[in-house]
Amino acid sequence: MMSNSTNDEGNVTALSEFHWSPETIGYVDASFFWGYIITQLPGGFLASRWPANRLFGTAIFLSSCLNLLIPAATKLDPTAVIVVRVIQGLVEGVTYPACHGIWRWWAPPLERSRLATLAFCGSYGGAVLGMPVSGYLAEWIGWYAPFYFYGCAGIVWYMFWLWLSFEKPSKHPSISPREQLYIEKSLGDSKASAPTIFTTPWVKVFTSMPVWAIIVANFFWSWSLFILLIIQPRFFKEVYSMNVVEGSTLAALPHLILTIIVPIGGEVADFLRKKEVISTTNVRKVFTCGGFGLQAICLLIVGYARNRLTVVAAF
Repeated sequence: MMSNSTNDEGNVTALSEFHWSPETIGYVDASFFWGYIITQLPGGFLASRWPANRLFGTAIFLSSCLNLLIPAATKLDPTAVIVVRVIQGLVEGVTYPACHGIWRWWAPPLERSRLATLAFCGSYGGAVLGMPVSGYLAEWIGWYAPFYFYGCAGIVWYMFWLWLSFEKPSKHPSISPREQLYIEKSLGDSKASAPTIFTTPWVKVFTSMPVWAIIVANFFWSWSLFILLIIQPRFFKEVYSMNVVEGSTLAALPHLILTIIVPIGGEVADFLRKKEVISTTNVRKVFTCGGFGLQAICLLIVGYARNRLTVVAAF
């Protein structure tokens, strides 16, 4: 789509459909995050004021609708793609805050790590399924097929989400009284007023070392995760001359490992907290620092590796 296809001898077998410069491709890749970063904080306030499950579902629905516009925008102009992707980032920026807003009503404190990690690993599982499926759709139908497929899939998902999701246990029509009592009792008094932009102690927040530690940790984690999502298939194609199907399938492997490891990590974290083996703070420090350390080592290996097997293993 963006670069010429070559065979094993280096001969060009197909010309690229779009002749975008590397700088333009970089802007298109980054444009989603220009919008995404803006709505993170507002998303938290919105999730505390309105039903978080509806906020989450609406964001996915709007993003799916925008996904359907990307093929047409691509044929029109790179600027049009950037505009669509920025808007997509704006609407999707509320999804993670909304997830936390959902668990505010549904997750007992000692089960929160397990339930939250199980939910968040869905994004990794989506990449496991989505990358190879996208490769096959692009190979068999055309580069535009994944955008239409996932746009339609997101709209269908939204219909089920409206039907099956509820803001809190007290509004669920079929939850057992025993389960509802257990959840609500474990959460305690949930009638405290939600924070607003005016009641939040911003000075204390942005002068807090723990807050900055979390910001830095999330920055580097997100950077490495999105590098894998955006760059990895192209890296396999341009450096190791893999076709779209092979590259996208191998690019899904790190996310498959994440899908398996993340829920296990949540279980272990909850076990250590519940048995009081180590404190909650130390559990989070050990898991965060251990994960980042191993991740850094693997990225260094990728940078210096010279064969396909080593790169795939390190990813």
